[in-house]
Amino acid sequence: MIVTPQMEQIVIAVLNKAAEAYGIEPHTEVSLVLADDEYIRVLNRQYRDKDCSTDVLSFALNEGEEPLMIDGPEEVLLGDIIISLETATRQAEEYGHSLERELAYLTVHGILHLLGYDHMSEEDKKEMRQEEEYVLSFLGITRV
Repeated sequence: MIVTPQMEQIVIAVLNKAAEAYGIEPHTEVSLVLADDEYIRVLNRQYRDKDCSTDVLSFALNEGEEPLMIDGPEEVLLGDIIISLETATRQAEEYGHSLERELAYLTVHGILHLLGYDHMSEEDKKEMRQEEEYVLSFLGITRV
């Protein structure tokens, strides 16, 4: 699948809006990879012991007390987000919305994981869903 300028624009817009909403410093770096199912499956198997593809994986680099800094305090590494475009496309069709909307959702979901949100319990899942909708609402991206 080819990454289009529209895909890049929505991912960048979501990351910028999340950074603004959560007070992430301008010198903070997030890596985002748009991959296929096989690539994300390998990562899911290697790091989560789940031999299947998934929609999004997040790997926080600053899970400790102090942010991970490289080249001094002016550059902070937050972490990596990997999104499967194949799974995102299927989910967009399944949920009846655009691929851009699905990419926006998966991007905000990924950044929230990097910020420490999770969905292990029902309460955590509800809080994370509210935060996802909070960020997306600033961009005018709502549920269909």
